[in-house]
Formats: sequence, structure tokens, C-alpha cells
Amino acid sequence: MKIWVVIFAVLLFSGCGTSVERVDSDSTIDLSGAWNDSDSRLVAQEMIQDVLSRPWITDFTTRSGERPAVIVGTVRNLSHEHINLKTFVADMERELVNSGRVDFVASKDERGEIRDERLDQDLNARDDTRNAAGQELGADFMLTGQINTIIDAEGKQQVRFYQVDLTLISMADNRKVWLGQKKIKKLIKNPSIRY
Repeated sequence: MKIWVVIFAVLLFSGCGTSVERVDSDSTIDLSGAWNDSDSRLVAQEMIQDVLSRPWITDFTTRSGERPAVIVGTVRNLSHEHINLKTFVADMERELVNSGRVDFVASKDERGEIRDERLDQDLNARDDTRNAAGQELGADFMLTGQINTIIDAEGKQQVRFYQVDLTLISMADNRKVWLGQKKIKKLIKNPSIRY
């Protein structure tokens, strides 16, 4: 009799353990309906493809003979939920850099660290390997934006609407040269909806 109790207990507790399955990092898995890595990646890809297909880039390269230098400025989260904006900005930066159509300027925080390294090189590196101050590439355009949400819920259903608005602004004269917008709508059916 004791053996059956032990077998039953083992089977009962083994069914309660954590299960982990590795999946492709590009796969779309939406468990809660909240903003997730797939939303970040897909929105960044689509919006950067759009900005790179517009006339501002051809106008600039024709006028200057060079690729435009772009920096990502502030992207604000005005949604109802926590969104990791660093991941979203990194997705956009990757798409811009890998396009080969623009030069990309380091962020304010990154520039501070690089400037500190240059100062250290100025004191400690050999002359033939030292990188001089005052040679940085200035940005021609800044990409800024915001993420907004609208949540509509009734009973055990919820609609989450995300709107991402991005603006590309000329640093020379503050002209808005591109306005991009991406919308995502999710219908969530759950017996325990959270807001």
C-alpha cells in the first residue's frame, strides 16, 4: 500500500514542475496581450523601412553628396503599461545602421563614455594610435517619438490599441522631414483580465 502512495505522490508533484521550451527568438508569442518583444521588433522594422523609403534621404544625399547622419532622441512611453524603450530604440538603431543608407551617431550617454576614453588615450596611448578630440560626426537628423495606448474592456474581453508615432527632424532647421505611424490592435479574451 505504501508503494502506491509514493508513486501517486511522485506523479502528482512531477506534474506541477516548471516546463521550459526553447523557441526561435523571432517567433511571435503573445501570452498576456501586452507590448512584447515581437511588437518591438516588428514595429521597428516596419517604421525604419518606411523612413528609409521616403524622399528626405534622396534629397539630402543629392544636396550634400553624403549619407545623412541620424541619432535617436527621446522616445516616450505614454502607454498604460511598462514598455522597455531601450529594447525598442535598440531595434530601431539596428535597422538604421544595418540598412547602410545612413550614418548613425552615438547617443548622449554613449558619447560621454567615448569622450572619457579619448581623454584617457590623450594621456596614455601612443601618438600613432591616439584618437583626437574634436573629430566627431554631428547628426543631421534626430528621430523622436512616443508610444500611446487605448484600452477598452468589458467583462472578460479587452482590446488593447497601441499607436507608435515617430518624427524625423532636421537638426539644421527643425523641419519635420518624415512622420511615421504604426498601429497595433489586440483582442484579449481571458477569465482574469488585468488593466
